[in-house]
Amino acid sequence: MSYSSPRLTVDGVLFDDSKRILLVKRRRDPFKGKWALPGGFVEYGERTEDAVVREVLEETGLETRVVKLIGVYSDPNRDPRGHTVSVVYLLEKTGGVLKGGDDASDARFFDLGNLPELSFDHDRIIEDVLKGV
Repeated sequence: MSYSSPRLTVDGVLFDDSKRILLVKRRRDPFKGKWALPGGFVEYGERTEDAVVREVLEETGLETRVVKLIGVYSDPNRDPRGHTVSVVYLLEKTGGVLKGGDDASDARFFDLGNLPELSFDHDRIIEDVLKGV
């Protein structure tokens, strides 16, 4: 009997003091060169809360802590590589210096009224955050 299951990912939502949102420019496909929330795959044996803090540090140079769970996004078509389920957290900066790294070629804060085209379903996630979901 063959068994398939979705891959588990995390995404982090972080605002600066000016209420701008942190995005990263993807270094690799899918969506190479497009912008996304920082995040990535959860490693085996890792808590999702630890994974999002690790991924954000690797991709942006920023140290963070989890403030709260935003939601779980599980549309089987959200990632062209296959079915992924993302656990999304609101984060707070605790240190570090902003710079793109690992899977991100750039990292910067954007005004919510002037966002670039986003990867995956990250536009929906940001809409949910702004609605207070």
